[in-house]
Amino acid sequence: MLTKNEIKLITSLGQKKQRLKHRLFIVEGKKTVDEFLKSQFKLHHIYGLSDDYDGAPEKFSRITEAELKKISALTTPQQVVAVFEIPNAEKVATDKLILALDAVRDPGNLGTIIRLCDWFGIEHLVCSETTVDCYNPKVVQATMGSLTRVNVSYLNLEAFLKTSKVQKFGAFMDGDNIYETALPNQGVLIMGNEANGISSEIEVLIENRLGIPHFSKHQETESLNVATATAILLSEFKRRTWRRY
Repeated sequence: MLTKNEIKLITSLGQKKQRLKHRLFIVEGKKTVDEFLKSQFKLHHIYGLSDDYDGAPEKFSRITEAELKKISALTTPQQVVAVFEIPNAEKVATDKLILALDAVRDPGNLGTIIRLCDWFGIEHLVCSETTVDCYNPKVVQATMGSLTRVNVSYLNLEAFLKTSKVQKFGAFMDGDNIYETALPNQGVLIMGNEANGISSEIEVLIENRLGIPHFSKHQETESLNVATATAILLSEFKRRTWRRY
């Protein structure tokens, strides 16, 4: 049976300040929980409708559907809620292509971008301090386990770019045609905020402005969703180097 303190702790992890205070976050759904159990993330506790999970018995509690509804962040709870420890961020390696986000705010966008990093083999995702927290329950859900295979770091993006010696590429509406631009196999690709794009402080640090050309004869669509644009740009970077893998 869940105690009031357990319910209070788990539900509080929906808030960023509580996640940072306790260094914990929640994962929901059997498939995603299994992904995290196979990873380097350290398990704090599992609460499930069945006991079909690996791990120490003292870190598992069997609960009822009513209790699951109390601690789930989902409209339709999915059998299990697990609590994992937030790890320390790994040092960012710039010997390969890395992705950087400048104030991306939507949890669904960040979750999709983390999945794209996993798909395209981007090991390091650098986020500005104004980007949505990757341990937000909605982000974790949207990653579908890819968060276990991508190193996400939150830092002062401006300072990071100033000290990074590799080429910086940014996505802009008026940027050079991505299909006609020479692309290296290492560097930093920067994607901006959903509404405002890349901030002026970051823009001045970018040497290479990239754009995705319109193909529609109407030319009326203002912009692409940031996750969609990220997919196109990463695909083009990797297409140029796929024979190396």
